[in-house]
Amino acid sequence: MGQLTDHAWQKEFEQPIYAQWKADKRYAFNTSSKRKIFSIDTPPPYVNTPVHIGQATTYVLMDFFARFHRMLGEEVLFPLGLDRNGLPIEMAAEKRFNIKLNDVSREEFIGKCYEVLDESSAASTESFLRLGISFNSWNVGTGIGDVYETDSADYRSLTQDTFIDLYQKGLIYEDERVNNYCPGCQTTLADAEVEYEERPGHFYDIVFTCKETGEQIIISTTRPELICSLGMIIFNPEDTRYQKLAGKTAISPLYHKEVPIRAHPSAEMDKGTGIMMMCSFGDLTDIRFFREESLQPLIAINKEGKMNEHAGFLAGLSVAEARKVMVQKLDEEGLLARKTPAKAHRTPVCERSKDPIEFIAMKEFYVKQVECKEKMKALAHQLHVFHESSRQILLDWIQSVSIDWPITRRRYYATEVPLWYCNSCSKAIVPPKGKYYQPWKEDPPVKKCACGSASFRGETRVFDTWFDSSISPLYILKYSRNDAFFRKSAPCTLRPQGKEIVRTWLYYTLLKCYLLTGKLIFRDAWINYHIVDEKGHKMSKSKGNVIDPKAALDKFGAEPFRLWAAIEGNLEQGDFRCSFERIEGAQKTLSKLWNVARFVSLFPEAKKATLQEADQWIIRELHEIAAFAREHYAQYDFHNPATRLKHFVWETFASHYLELVKSRAYNRDAKFTKAEQDAALFTLHYCLDTLLKLLAPIIPLITAKIYYELRNKDIHAEQFPKPAVKAETEITADDIINLNSEIWKSKKSQGKSLKSEIASLTIPKKLKGIAKDLQAMHQVKEMRYGERVEIVV
Repeated sequence: MGQLTDHAWQKEFEQPIYAQWKADKRYAFNTSSKRKIFSIDTPPPYVNTPVHIGQATTYVLMDFFARFHRMLGEEVLFPLGLDRNGLPIEMAAEKRFNIKLNDVSREEFIGKCYEVLDESSAASTESFLRLGISFNSWNVGTGIGDVYETDSADYRSLTQDTFIDLYQKGLIYEDERVNNYCPGCQTTLADAEVEYEERPGHFYDIVFTCKETGEQIIISTTRPELICSLGMIIFNPEDTRYQKLAGKTAISPLYHKEVPIRAHPSAEMDKGTGIMMMCSFGDLTDIRFFREESLQPLIAINKEGKMNEHAGFLAGLSVAEARKVMVQKLDEEGLLARKTPAKAHRTPVCERSKDPIEFIAMKEFYVKQVECKEKMKALAHQLHVFHESSRQILLDWIQSVSIDWPITRRRYYATEVPLWYCNSCSKAIVPPKGKYYQPWKEDPPVKKCACGSASFRGETRVFDTWFDSSISPLYILKYSRNDAFFRKSAPCTLRPQGKEIVRTWLYYTLLKCYLLTGKLIFRDAWINYHIVDEKGHKMSKSKGNVIDPKAALDKFGAEPFRLWAAIEGNLEQGDFRCSFERIEGAQKTLSKLWNVARFVSLFPEAKKATLQEADQWIIRELHEIAAFAREHYAQYDFHNPATRLKHFVWETFASHYLELVKSRAYNRDAKFTKAEQDAALFTLHYCLDTLLKLLAPIIPLITAKIYYELRNKDIHAEQFPKPAVKAETEITADDIINLNSEIWKSKKSQGKSLKSEIASLTIPKKLKGIAKDLQAMHQVKEMRYGERVEIVV
């Protein structure tokens, strides 16, 4: 048995430990293991941005799960994925080189994306290593548990394989429909990629003319630039002001287009002038209206976000510019009756660029999802969700699904749609699975089409980010690559992720994997909340309240951060509050743990002797916490056990048990028998070992160092604690804590030191078994037994 010679835990102790873990490949996945597999579908961070506080916290919590299940004897699949795919990389390239997607050739633009990725440091990987994360591997590869990159040929080929499977099953089809479109990103967006913001605007009261009567009709709109795409004028059936216009015809200003006037409940009587123009398309209401009324839309905005030829004199202008020019022209012609500020209205915006969404018709591929809604609801109920409150986010999203999922985009740096088309008959050429295809620059895998033509064109579109991301559990479980392993390991045990991407990453993964496998791909989903500042405010650079995890690591090291994450991580209370002060508070507990371990290491281990009642009490207390921790860790709750363990370290063990048995452990005056002393020594070491094992998943570095120096063993290769000693006593922690507190309070009230003698101490007979320890602890001359505590100093 060794001793802790260092006087205090220091953050500098961490680096040699995690460096050794990496060098030893300590946590590599054992492919020949017969153990039960616990698999974690980790959320891959983008490599071109530093790890933020939310990612650091989420990955630390995931590591708790991985380490706990290893201690249960399970083989843990815990790979690191790195997201190098899609729109965020393209946007970074556009910003870095001050270019737009269409400014250069596709080949050159992809080259710029590679430059951005090459310049990206290994900062993410380094931060995770410093945090003590026990990924299976730190090396990029295609093996089970290796680091994977989402732009690798291996990953992209699996995305393409899933497309081919769904396409051949008839679950993917192509159609030209009106979709959400981001002019900034120049791509179609799924509903899940659209956010809503309250943005200010203006109502423009514009003069229309009734064809039949010649009278003026004043119509309010926030989108005057869309007058060219007008399809109908509507008023509410209950609005008596406009009932006389029913069935008549309106003539639009400037464009002189004739459209019908109808009564319709979509018109809001208290909005603007109460009579509305329905255009293609200003918002989702317009889209639904055109469908219901079977109106032919006239799209006036192109994919560059500019007005097209249908807009006449506005053609070529951006939407914002067109609005200004239109308003000016209407004013000049005497057709603008009034301009008034509108209340901030709910505006759909792109979740990435924050540009306002437009609605334009484009040909895209769609995955069938509307017909699966009931099945998806059933899967959402079947899935184990932690915390339960997050399940409703998923159910609400499924309920809101009204159109199929558009999965193609007109971008460059993403997984290509693996199709070619015959230039003669337009037949789609679907390649065999198992290879990464780039149809925009490669020939098809056939020489001739069935029609005899040898002329082909490659598909130029790419997949939506979420179509790529939704294969992550399939990829780590080697779907369609290693069938035996997939059968053994599916479903994936856990999907950990943030609540803000429940409607995207979680939903699309459940949907797509169900369509491919017919089953639920996860057993559990653990939904993390946001990290906020000390006062509960969202962190932002403008507020100056952002906590940089690298700064936290530099200042405190990993262990205080990890312990903070455990103690703060109560999913039942929602968002996690973070500050340097809270992390520093966790550091004090580490110091306390080190001091306790250092004290225990002063004494030799002893074989189990007849336990005294104080020993049985503390062991029983620890066994209860161990059982509690096992139960709650299995439910991904580390907050409640960590809180109890912290209290045990500070109060139950250090302040009471150690003080109670200190004299017996030293036995300097030989007041105790050898057996009584050995019982104390055995209990001290047994409790320390158990405590370290319970804390090992949470604070792996300090527990590893203490355990190795004292036992010369790797604590993370040990089994999670089970009761190994019988401990039976009626004494409770409250009994001892209340008695000690009363004695200390009595001494203090009389101006005595805590080490001063007590003439006599009367205690309940229930505590007779610890009387000898109490007498030594409090310097009691005479012990008595009665109904209540009496102290004579």
